[in-house]
Amino acid sequence: MKHTPLLAAALALTAAPVLAQSQLSIATGGTGGVYYPMGGGLAEIINNHVDGYSATAEVTGASVENMGLIATGDADLALGLADTVQQAQTGTGRFEGQQLEMIRGLASMYANMIQIVTLEDSGITSLADLAGHRVSVGAPGSGTEINANAILEANGISYDDIDEQRLNFNETADALANGDIDVGFWSVGAPTSSILNLATTQSIRLIQLSDAEIEAAMAANPIFARTSLAGGTYDGVDADTTVLGVPNVLAVSSEMSDDLAYEIANAMFTNIADLQAVHPAANQTTVEFTLSATPIPLHPGAIRYFEEVGATVPDRLRP
Repeated sequence: MKHTPLLAAALALTAAPVLAQSQLSIATGGTGGVYYPMGGGLAEIINNHVDGYSATAEVTGASVENMGLIATGDADLALGLADTVQQAQTGTGRFEGQQLEMIRGLASMYANMIQIVTLEDSGITSLADLAGHRVSVGAPGSGTEINANAILEANGISYDDIDEQRLNFNETADALANGDIDVGFWSVGAPTSSILNLATTQSIRLIQLSDAEIEAAMAANPIFARTSLAGGTYDGVDADTTVLGVPNVLAVSSEMSDDLAYEIANAMFTNIADLQAVHPAANQTTVEFTLSATPIPLHPGAIRYFEEVGATVPDRLRP
């Protein structure tokens, strides 16, 4: 039921405890990626469909920072790349010695595509060509940087071989346009606004990995999956491009109540069309994708929702 502002104010004065909203924070990423609009869309769903709660999407440094925000209680929900989320939950990789065991999955939202972009006239056409060039590997501590480093290392390229720059998505696009860097990595859903905008003012090229490079990366990091970026996604890139993909997980803390986790999962999947209207990446946000792609245990409240809709939750996803 919607109240007029005056009526709502009057009711708030007379029955504040009943109308008090508990505030939820959703940790996303930079404004030039997909996390921020997806988080904003999820906040709207919570505001409209989860009684007693209001949510806000927060700009953050993305995956690695977001796991820390869940652990400290500074965020209630957070988006993160599957490999980063798994490392945090198991205390491996970037999180060696600082395991955040309390991290649980609520859903897997969509698969990132690792897009390696240069300008058409750069002369750079392959991964090997990156040597000696200025390369943005993503914002410091971002999932993009983890993915970029994994792909480079798996194919015998280290930061010693390149002039690495740690820029967020918008900064990377601007630096390419201004000639301040030669190549940029994006690990993000496609299309993403920063590349779309870049492609309207510059002729861009997506660097295609060879089969051997893809297989080397997948052997080094089993969370990687081979996927295809459709031709026409960006101006001037007409051919399909084979890329590596990584699922994105919506994470919460095991401290979240079972009822709240259930209510959020129920609201999101029931009203998924609202999220799809915000960003096409949400077309991948399904119960089936969650149960196949999530690399960490699910929250019991989410499991309750999935079982209620008739899904079979694998044992590996039970805490």
